[in-house]
Amino acid sequence: MKRFQRSMGLAGRLFAILVAAAFLSVVGLQYARVIGQNVALARSLHDVETDITSLQAKRVVQERDIRRLSDPRGAIPEIHDRLHLVDRHEAIIYIKGSAEEPPPK
Repeated sequence: MKRFQRSMGLAGRLFAILVAAAFLSVVGLQYARVIGQNVALARSLHDVETDITSLQAKRVVQERDIRRLSDPRGAIPEIHDRLHLVDRHEAIIYIKGSAEEPPPK
């Protein structure tokens, strides 16, 4: 009878240890899942912040161009460059040749 009680006590302890181990495993897996999600969200947040920074820089450049092109004195050089126009007392000089051409022999 004592032997049965000891074996039942041992079985109860083993069962309690197994239940505790299972509980800790489930909790550990949940923490690992949450940590994985946090890492993924942190990467996503970093990507979004990088995009925001680049878009803000692009916006500054575009606003500067808008201000420059809104003034006729700023728009005229741009128009001349794009349309290959010249003002009085100016000339366009086209230079032939580039690094793509082979050197003369």
